Amino acid sequence: MIVLGLTGSIGMGKSTTAQMFRELGVPVHDSDEAVHRLYAGEAAPLVEAAFPGTIRDGRVNRDELAKQVLGNPEALKVLEGIVHPLVRADATAFLKSHREAGTPVVVLDIPLLFETGGEGRVDKIVVVTAPATVQRERVLARPGMTEEKFQAIRDKQLPDDQKRQRADFVIETGSGMEPARQAVAELIESLVDCSQS
Repeated sequence: MIVLGLTGSIGMGKSTTAQMFRELGVPVHDSDEAVHRLYAGEAAPLVEAAFPGTIRDGRVNRDELAKQVLGNPEALKVLEGIVHPLVRADATAFLKSHREAGTPVVVLDIPLLFETGGEGRVDKIVVVTAPATVQRERVLARPGMTEEKFQAIRDKQLPDDQKRQRADFVIETGSGMEPARQAVAELIESLVDCSQS
């Protein structure tokens, strides 16, 4: 089984590209989606113990959690110490089930793959990219996004050109959905051929 790590900076089209993999029959483990599930399950009591008052209706309230964590590096470290191992265990279970099922190719969608040293968890890395002008336009169109927030997020991420240099494959999303979908289809086809030979 080939494990692809899918990553890309904010606004580059990673979520859309992950969906293209799904639509073409490749299972995707989405770290962000895993966090949402964990916040409604096993992470909830652990987060509440570390950050009292963050649980609403049995699940972590992200707005309340953000008030306690954003701008506080120590609190962020505590939160990551709770969440990262749970997400990794969730991904490990995903990989195990697909390995047992004989799935030829799977994707781990890891937003901060390089930043968290995730290269060792995957066989090949796919970086999703777009021109900086397209990225800025996409991100600033998001509700509640400001230039300052965008800059703060970018400052935490490895620059796009460095990600592209370290990638095994690059998917360009700046020219629209169809060229990107075609690139994903060709990549899957070549990997499935490799895994079967």
